[in-house]
Amino acid sequence: MGPLLLLTSTLLSSYFHAGRTVNADRLFTIRDITLSIEPSTDVTRNTNVTLRCKAVVISFGQEALSREYTIYKDGNTVYTKTSSTSEDLLYPLSEARVSNTGKYKCKVNIEGKHMNSGAKKLTVTGLSKPVLRLNKGVVSEGEEITATCTAHGETGSIFFYFYDDSKEIQEKQVNSNRAEAKLRITSIGIHKIHCAYTVLVTPDSFKSEESSAVHVTVKELPITPVLEIFPQSKIYEGDQLDILCTVRNVLQHSEGNLYLSQGNQLLRSGDTKVNHSKVALAKDPGEFECRFEMGDVVKYVSKTVSVTELFSVPTFTMSPAEVFQKENMTLTCKSESFASERLGNQELTYTLEPPESPLTPKGPGVFHGKALQYDFNYTCVARARGIVKPSETLTVRPKVSVSIPKILVVGRAVLGQPLKILCQSDSGSLPINYTLLREYDQLNTTIVKKPFQQAFFAVTITKPDEITKYMCEAKNNHREAPLSKRLYATVIVPLTHPLISVVPDLSDISEGDHLYLLCSVVGTPPVTFKWYRVGDEQPLYTTTSNENNTAYQIPEVSKQDSGAYYCEAFNHANNVVISNQVNIQVRLALWKKLVIGGFCMLAVSVLVVVSVLCFISKRVRANRAAVSVWSERPPEAANDEESSVVSNEPDVEYTEVVHPQPLDPARVPLRKGTDTVYSELQNSPPGAADHHDYGSVEYAELNSEHPESNHYCPEVNGHQELPTPVD
Repeated sequence: MGPLLLLTSTLLSSYFHAGRTVNADRLFTIRDITLSIEPSTDVTRNTNVTLRCKAVVISFGQEALSREYTIYKDGNTVYTKTSSTSEDLLYPLSEARVSNTGKYKCKVNIEGKHMNSGAKKLTVTGLSKPVLRLNKGVVSEGEEITATCTAHGETGSIFFYFYDDSKEIQEKQVNSNRAEAKLRITSIGIHKIHCAYTVLVTPDSFKSEESSAVHVTVKELPITPVLEIFPQSKIYEGDQLDILCTVRNVLQHSEGNLYLSQGNQLLRSGDTKVNHSKVALAKDPGEFECRFEMGDVVKYVSKTVSVTELFSVPTFTMSPAEVFQKENMTLTCKSESFASERLGNQELTYTLEPPESPLTPKGPGVFHGKALQYDFNYTCVARARGIVKPSETLTVRPKVSVSIPKILVVGRAVLGQPLKILCQSDSGSLPINYTLLREYDQLNTTIVKKPFQQAFFAVTITKPDEITKYMCEAKNNHREAPLSKRLYATVIVPLTHPLISVVPDLSDISEGDHLYLLCSVVGTPPVTFKWYRVGDEQPLYTTTSNENNTAYQIPEVSKQDSGAYYCEAFNHANNVVISNQVNIQVRLALWKKLVIGGFCMLAVSVLVVVSVLCFISKRVRANRAAVSVWSERPPEAANDEESSVVSNEPDVEYTEVVHPQPLDPARVPLRKGTDTVYSELQNSPPGAADHHDYGSVEYAELNSEHPESNHYCPEVNGHQELPTPVD
């Protein structure tokens, strides 16, 4: 009971709207709808077919719902029914026909809710045999008969076809199973008439078999057209032709038309009689026709007239076949045949058109003059007894004599390599024969036949001046062939003998100098030069010169510029040559040399001075070792004893004085070792006054026991005791 209440509340809530009262007894939903075809979807003609539409509806309450069923065929409504029961809808197709073939589906609609079924296709095969009926079995030419074709039991859109033997003569489209046609048969004899039909079921069609044939006899009417032509034989161009066209055995009050024609040209028309006259011409069609038409009845008769040509169309020729500007030419106009029995030689004349032609007649049909400088159209006209026959147009295209040819080199002329020579003329009619000459000896000939064709020749030269030996000749007529000038062109000599040189000389390159690497070759400029340093892939410098040599400058060279150098060169011959290598060593600059020399001299001088001083020092030490006085005395008798040494030098005396350490530690700081005093005494020269100079310099070397030891200088009577000079 719980699920039912839940379903009821859900349905009520889905159908509830503000201000609207919902009847709980009308709640429903459409679950499914299906369409089935019984007994099958493929049936034959006359089968009883039933379409069953079944709808499954879920509803609340016992009240029956009103159901509206709709049956569709190919999208079009074919049946509609409203039912208040839950039974299936049945749509019968009694004795099904091909027209019932199609796609069917059904739809059910209940109070605004609807659902469609899937489509099902019904195919019905088989058509009834048509039946043909005619209202007459015997008719005259052009008489109308009525034919009726019936397709028993068929429905839908039907096309009916009517045939005379195998030829279709009429077609009718109707929406019933019967069609009626009005037929007119014009040919005499017995005819077999039958019919057939096609039922159109979009997008297909189904054709029936043919009906049984019905025979119709058509009788000929006694109407006869008559054609008469005068004269009847030996008709020549220019003769008068009289033509008469009439009709016989025409019933009174019959309406008809009579026509006289020649080929496709209508000459005259009338009711029962037509006359026409004209001049006979061989070029005109020789067939004449007299034709009578009455409704669908047509009677005609034709005759062919043979007209003998009085003279033939003239032929027009030119001599010579090719003519050059301002050259003499002859045009000849002549009819190859003429009727001598009717026409004399003097009666046939020839004229030239247009009349302003510059040519003059030199006889019957012969015209002479000079060719113009441009194309001109001529026409010859032959006349005799009023007959005029023009010839075909002759276009005279005077040829242009070839102009003096020009000879030139295509591309570049490289010594020892094949070069291409072009020989051409600015004007001249084709074909033109170009011949290459070498010192008037023929080498080769080229024929230029097309407008854009050119005459090329390939040669190889081994010397630069050899190129001037070539000339070319052009010819396009029987006259003398013009000769070109000699060939003049710059001959490119491939490069050889590459050489690199250095300025200044290799042995005189110093830092700061301007270095020039000069590269020279033998060959035709312009020349592209490249300088390389060995070890570098990229060139140091590249230039193109119109000379055979050029230089690469390195301003203010340094030691880093030392190395091996070479140059590479090429010209328009595209051969690359490489020079030898030069090794460059950059030396020191002059001022650096001077500075180094000065330093060297200074160093030598210092060494000399040091050596002298060392030598002198050694001498002094030697002498001092020989004369040395060592004494040790107490502090109170410090000045009593002295040791002195007299130098061997006459003017300088060195004395070594040794002072003992003081005995009283309270008076004198402790000293370690001895104090040595060197005194330089200036001796008086011999004979001078005996005096002592105590202003001499004293060198002392004091070796103390403690770092803080001082010199001990004893004083006597308030002044320092000076050493006693040594005599």
